[in-house]
Amino acid sequence: MKKTTDEGKKHTGKGAKRRVCFMAYTLNNTQPVICTLVSDQPYFYMEDEQLPEEDDILGLEEYADFDRDMAELQKKLAAFERLSNTCERDPLTRIEDMTSAIREITGVKAQAEKMLQAADAIATALSKSRMGKALLDFAHDHNVMIVESDQVETAQYDRDAGKIFIHPQTGEHEMFLLAARELRRHWQHRKGVMIHPLTFHPDQAILINRAQEADLTIAMVRVAWELQLAGLREVWDFVEQSPFADVARAFAREAFVDFRSLMTGKASSAAFETWFLSERCRHQDKKLIQAMLADHQGYVFSSMEASKNVSMELISKLGLQPFGKNYLAPYAQTILDDPIFMEVRDRSNANFLWFIKFERSFNEAEQALQSETGSQGPDVLPAQTPTQAGQHDSRTGNNIVSLSTYGVIHKGNGRKRANLDDAADKANVICIPFGNGRQA
Repeated sequence: MKKTTDEGKKHTGKGAKRRVCFMAYTLNNTQPVICTLVSDQPYFYMEDEQLPEEDDILGLEEYADFDRDMAELQKKLAAFERLSNTCERDPLTRIEDMTSAIREITGVKAQAEKMLQAADAIATALSKSRMGKALLDFAHDHNVMIVESDQVETAQYDRDAGKIFIHPQTGEHEMFLLAARELRRHWQHRKGVMIHPLTFHPDQAILINRAQEADLTIAMVRVAWELQLAGLREVWDFVEQSPFADVARAFAREAFVDFRSLMTGKASSAAFETWFLSERCRHQDKKLIQAMLADHQGYVFSSMEASKNVSMELISKLGLQPFGKNYLAPYAQTILDDPIFMEVRDRSNANFLWFIKFERSFNEAEQALQSETGSQGPDVLPAQTPTQAGQHDSRTGNNIVSLSTYGVIHKGNGRKRANLDDAADKANVICIPFGNGRQA
């Protein structure tokens, strides 16, 4: 603020030599700032009218006490100035304090500290769980960080960025569980068991997708149980009120009866089976079947047997834990054969799955037929000579395509592949099996 003076009124004597007031302000009561000048005229007037005896009021005798007070204050200020010179700080330190104060006032520092505190709070809480700490250490070894982001709905592991994103508006207890789930997903990725289900044949794809999701749920339940044992009862209370409370009760029943079931994997196995007995299968099957209908690349494995063998190996490795026994390896063969784990119980999903398998079987049979007949192109048939055409005039017609009904819905001994019946006394009949011989 600039210095202002009253040009119309001039005082004589000691009052005319009076200096204007100095005002200094600080930033957060720590950082000094350059002083500003304040005029000797007040900002606000109590009265607007001019007093006739103003000159008498502002007389010289009224300023004598004021000058003495000002002189005493000047002495105190000089003493404080000498004292402050002895405690002079480094200019770089002042600049850092100034920058820190600016960030705190504008909210930038508070926002950064909030994000850091959220990640630290998750790490601190999960460290109280043995499995949570093992998953955290495993993620730290691969430079995977937990970061808050409003670009995800709840939580997501980004393998390309090497980060686990968690929405900042998520509740505290839910945030701990979501972090445990995504840390387990990172574990699946590094152990080679996070293979996309569409890689397999439809029957194995349904099972693999279910098993991967069930393993993630079991990881959350186990971390919540161990946090309860460490004193964080609120997380387990949240799980008991959550949609996967049935899985948590199955886990707690085994863990409460025998605490060694945490290490032997019995508690996790019970929770795994409970997951398959719920409606979660229908929900996960629907999402996967929709992806199958939109997929045009097909699966990777060339045979059903190869797909089944790889599925068994994947399920066996899916049960690996950072410590303790594998809770799925002893039951891998049972899981592949038991209808509880394999059967598609929802009628709508079963119909769509049957259609997908039929379409793929038909395409495979068509390709096999073209290779056997030695077709010259995808849609070109070899031309017949007049003699050959005359020989076929007496037959009932051209090649007849027939769909074999044996082994389609019910089990039976149908034909295993498309073949061509070349009997001289019959029309050419192409038999194309579809489905896998199981009930849809």
